[in-house]
Amino acid sequence: MSHILIVEDERHLADGLRFNLELDGYTVTVLDRGEPALEWLATNPSGADLVVLDVMLPGIDGFTVAAELRKAGIYVPILMLTARNRPEDVLRGFEMGADDYLAKPFELSILLARINGLLRRREWLQRSSAAAGEPAPPATTQPSDSFHFAGKSIDFEHLELRAGDKRVPLTLMEASLLRYLVQHEGKPVSRKTILEHVWGLHEDTDTRAIDNFIVRLRRYIENQPAQPKHLLTVRGVGYRFIAEPSADEEKLE
Repeated sequence: MSHILIVEDERHLADGLRFNLELDGYTVTVLDRGEPALEWLATNPSGADLVVLDVMLPGIDGFTVAAELRKAGIYVPILMLTARNRPEDVLRGFEMGADDYLAKPFELSILLARINGLLRRREWLQRSSAAAGEPAPPATTQPSDSFHFAGKSIDFEHLELRAGDKRVPLTLMEASLLRYLVQHEGKPVSRKTILEHVWGLHEDTDTRAIDNFIVRLRRYIENQPAQPKHLLTVRGVGYRFIAEPSADEEKLE
């Protein structure tokens, strides 16, 4: 059964989560601060199958914990819990590497559904990583479980980008943004549209977080991120994904 690490300083909430998760058969470890959580995961990088991470912690906050884990190459799924549900906080959590975000107070059934969904994706990713890579078929603009372009492959089901022998794990939000851009291949997609249709945010929100996501995705898929050929900026609007750019399209960047 999966091992879940809970990082939560509200003892009554942590104990309640532990009780219900253990009742469902999970192994649970509870820590109340970010620093010991980072130490625990650094010494046991495969010890947890999922981290339930509170944002408001004593010492370093949950945003910092998530960012440090991703920086260290630890791609365990992260479900963030917070009493703050402002759109900019949601975006910041995703930008730091969180895979899902749940505001307090929440219903236990919703939390368990989110946990089960993230664990299923992790199992798919592990099975995919164990399999040998195969040559990518020709580019297609009909994204389903995977999408192939320019010698690269995005595996949306297993949250992974493949380029030759290189494999890059994707967070759920990174994969969701790439999927949306691929689904609208060749068309300008506004930042506001991304906020609404990828992250489900309908309020006025600082869109710079989207720009930061694009910078990160360019590092994954572009041969020269400073001179992108696939993730192009549409000035004053947003972004456009091009699978097989022509010379004229490259000049538009």
